[in-house]
Amino acid sequence: KTNTIIQSARKEEIDYYPVAIIDTEENETMRDAYIHNVKVFDIRSLDTVVKQKNITAAIIVDKLLPHELKKLVDQLNEVGILEIKRVKILGSDHEKLEDLSIEDLLARHPKDLDLPLIETFIKDKSVLITGAGGSIGSEIARQCRRFGASSLTLIDNSEYNLYQIGEQIDNAELKLISVTDKNRLEAIFKEAKPQIVIHAAAYKHVPICETNQEMAVFNNVLGTKNVIDLSIENEVKKVVVVSTDKAVRPTNVMGATKRVTELYANNVDAQKTEIVSVRFGNVLGSSGSVIPKFKQQIEEGGPVTVTHPDITRYFMLIPEACQLVLQAAAIAKGGELFILDMGEPIKIVDLAKQMVRLYGKEDEIEITFTGLRPGEKLYEELLLDDSEQETKYSSIFIAQPTLYDIDQLNADIYALIDSSDKRAHLKKIVPEFKYMGNDG
Repeated sequence: KTNTIIQSARKEEIDYYPVAIIDTEENETMRDAYIHNVKVFDIRSLDTVVKQKNITAAIIVDKLLPHELKKLVDQLNEVGILEIKRVKILGSDHEKLEDLSIEDLLARHPKDLDLPLIETFIKDKSVLITGAGGSIGSEIARQCRRFGASSLTLIDNSEYNLYQIGEQIDNAELKLISVTDKNRLEAIFKEAKPQIVIHAAAYKHVPICETNQEMAVFNNVLGTKNVIDLSIENEVKKVVVVSTDKAVRPTNVMGATKRVTELYANNVDAQKTEIVSVRFGNVLGSSGSVIPKFKQQIEEGGPVTVTHPDITRYFMLIPEACQLVLQAAAIAKGGELFILDMGEPIKIVDLAKQMVRLYGKEDEIEITFTGLRPGEKLYEELLLDDSEQETKYSSIFIAQPTLYDIDQLNADIYALIDSSDKRAHLKKIVPEFKYMGNDG
């Protein structure tokens, strides 16, 4: 690749001219060697070389793991190089340069993805996906197509989102409906006869759910109950309920509603249906999430707004999270609450600084702190306690089930839906729910 880049530069196919090659692996045999008359230097002499040759940009040709890439980017930043490109391979011999993205630095690439297992689970099955136009639902739809689902029924209550995913997947049945409309939903189940149901429909934005508590409860709790109940009635083989780390010791209405759905999935009489929940943290670049927001703020000249200097979150790439959801579902026997290993939490202020640096605007863009929003935690957790069971995959764990009499839970859910005080009734079902107003 280094050869190709140097040749491209000499033919003026790219806007850069190489004056030095840095060997990141400290390979003794490469030291003082030349490639197309460009000298190879050891990484330890990076600072000296940059100063001597007045270097202002770098092109990364090595394929590095995210933590290696981040270390290299930090080294380059320290010696004053802010313009960093990487080589993107397209097809066989065609190479081009692309900007380094924050996703490149945060990606985790789980080592235990079992693609043959996922294919066996999905191939030739009829799959119904709710929330199919959202960030998670649409990626799961694409994965199901990739792994050979025999038919896809895609449900969403947003016409635009449904149109968007419909443009990407031929022959999918597109159903514009809310999961809270049980009668219409029932007709779709009867028509589609799904073998697998993946329930990704939910209201997820914490501040909006706080100011629209009735709809948050109606959509997240009743909608999930409808999907699960109809799946059992129609003898669906497997149901996957997508959950969130905000369901653990929730401090907001959204997290508490998701905890109720976990309890329902865990305790309902599933009969011939295997029902499983999968809990994970933030996915990179999902709609309304922090990365697209920061990108917009940087492009508009700032400031970049972070709620608190100490706030942290877990992150994972959308395709990898969705593959692990399907993998967890494939090994499920029913009744489990799976937890995906999200790696180490990331400080949001560090993420903001890194993004500003990637844009080369450290001297132009200010980072300001706006205060925690109602219901927002400083840090998220994935487990309620430390009692978890390992699976044969290091990225997937099983949480201990929480028992709840199903007749009582049904009565409590209907009381919650009818209640004028949603927070009080959520706390009755989820005693660990502690609302944080964050007013002060």
